Amino acid sequence: MITFLSISQTGGTNAFPFLNLTYNARAAGLAGEFITAKDSDINLGIANPSLLNKDMHKTLGLNQAILPAGISYGMVSYGHHLDNIGTLSGYIKYINYGKFQRTNVNGTEDGKFNPFEMVIGSGIGKQLNPLISVGGNISLLYSQLETYSSFGAGIDLSGTYYNESKGILVTAMVKNAGIQFDPYVKKGNRNPLPANFLLASSYKLAHAPFRISITAHDLNKWDLTYNDPTLKPTIDVLTGDTIPVPTNGFFEKFARHLSYQVEGIVSKNIHLRIGFDYQKRKELRLEQRPGAAGFTFGAGLYFNKFSLDYGFVVYSRAGFNNMLTFTTNLSKWRK
Repeated sequence: MITFLSISQTGGTNAFPFLNLTYNARAAGLAGEFITAKDSDINLGIANPSLLNKDMHKTLGLNQAILPAGISYGMVSYGHHLDNIGTLSGYIKYINYGKFQRTNVNGTEDGKFNPFEMVIGSGIGKQLNPLISVGGNISLLYSQLETYSSFGAGIDLSGTYYNESKGILVTAMVKNAGIQFDPYVKKGNRNPLPANFLLASSYKLAHAPFRISITAHDLNKWDLTYNDPTLKPTIDVLTGDTIPVPTNGFFEKFARHLSYQVEGIVSKNIHLRIGFDYQKRKELRLEQRPGAAGFTFGAGLYFNKFSLDYGFVVYSRAGFNNMLTFTTNLSKWRK
């Protein structure tokens, strides 16, 4: 038998962890937390509401992840601009886990159930001046897992500085702040949402077709490493010295907060993408065969009336994710 060693992950302490999923193919191809491009992409406006702008007026986005075992998740998004108010958005995110076999304590089959989770939300973005914009989302959260259900609400708040002439964008965002109103166990404790504070910046090279971005995520929690509580100091058989349990230093903890994105603008109609998240690589790789864990790849095709985006996420040699996005401006279909 061949075995592999994988390092355990942090997590399991928050309600509604599906909020951490990436719901559009462009971001999926750029390491997941991509919030640093201000254009007509309504799906990025959902991910970062301060990116909402008038170019997203009447834009519809359809996003779908392709996963095995009947699991399906995605997002429907829409944008509408009002001159005196700002740019509004509406979205529905959904996760369908497929059919599960229900059994009793003796293993006897007792029907089937279909776990389902969803987010319904809206947002607004407003341009305060030529350089600075702000925005926010509010979401209602619902989870149905067999006979257990939970309900909650969350908000996102963000601000963006964008100097188009210099190709510089800087954004700050508080994501998934909120509360679990109704826990799965009615007399149980409410768990916090997976709140995430992000700082990100991008630079579009003036004389080269590249946009380079860097994102610092989970800044509200410094140590993202996993420390196995069962590990104990060992004894060196040759010297007799005590070998302490390995710990992670400053630079290791700092590096786990960073993800990197490069978007190659080959032409007006073709974009190529690559991203890397160090934290995901450390958590998901197989120790002996890390492969491309933590890397993401993508491409975008842009036409007159619609665009198609594809994202490929490598979790480890054990699995990956494909995501497709179709985006169109409904006003362009009118004769």
